[in-house]
Amino acid sequence: MPELPDLEAYRAALAARVVWEPLAGVNLASPFLLRTVEPPLSDAIGRRVVAVRRVGKRIVLSLDGDLHLALHLMIAGRLRWKPPGAKPPGRVGLAAFAFDAGTLVLTEASTKKRAALHVVAGEAGLAALDAGGLEPLATGVDAFAAALRRSRRTLKRALTDPATLAGVGNAYSDEILHRARLSPVAMTTSLDDAATTRLHAATQAVLREWTDRLVADAATRFPEHVTAFREGFAVHGRHGQPCPDCGATVQRIVRGEHETNYCPGCQTGGQVLADRALSRLLHADWPKTLEEWEERRGRG
Repeated sequence: MPELPDLEAYRAALAARVVWEPLAGVNLASPFLLRTVEPPLSDAIGRRVVAVRRVGKRIVLSLDGDLHLALHLMIAGRLRWKPPGAKPPGRVGLAAFAFDAGTLVLTEASTKKRAALHVVAGEAGLAALDAGGLEPLATGVDAFAAALRRSRRTLKRALTDPATLAGVGNAYSDEILHRARLSPVAMTTSLDDAATTRLHAATQAVLREWTDRLVADAATRFPEHVTAFREGFAVHGRHGQPCPDCGATVQRIVRGEHETNYCPGCQTGGQVLADRALSRLLHADWPKTLEEWEERRGRG
């Protein structure tokens, strides 16, 4: 799922191309994409884009007359910038938004069509789509700590909850927790002030570094290859590889469609966290420490 740095790159690239341009037309290839009926999508045609914004994990085209097109890309949705007149491609194309300078194409490489388009009027309509999470780059440590401690949850769940923090998902939460040297399964209520301050600093540093990097790239080319697996990540998507900081083997916890990656050496005091799906099968045979894991791996 595109997260805050990726979405900011999309926002910057689109702003450079469509602000003050009229929306000439919309080719809706999938009727399931549009989740609202009032105002109708046709009301957007001919209006100029006055701003491109990010609201949580949504990219918003704000049009004159206080009308907004809000796109949530979900897990597999991606934006492409194509020449004028381009149509949504084949099975993955959901919509094409036509401008004089080019076409914004929305694709979704998944059989489960989850991406969503909302057409809303006014700031109140747009605010209704906001899950209410704090903007992590604009939040001080006290407000950050209060949001984390509202309920007892794992740090991984708290960081990825859109009602707690806006724009953070699976990939960047792994990177943040690694930077903060905290276990993904540590509980929010167990953090002392020093650990909370460290987590806040790591959240801001990781998101700012990657946002600056991706927005800079977007200044020269449209971000066509948005991915959850970035060269330069410390742990996310690097299961089985050495941690760049301590050399320990990066581990994972898999639940459904989501995978948490972490370094036992940096984050869990050498403990290998049980993957529920596998531990149900292995029971007592599941390795408990990094040393035991490495021994079994060496015997493999």
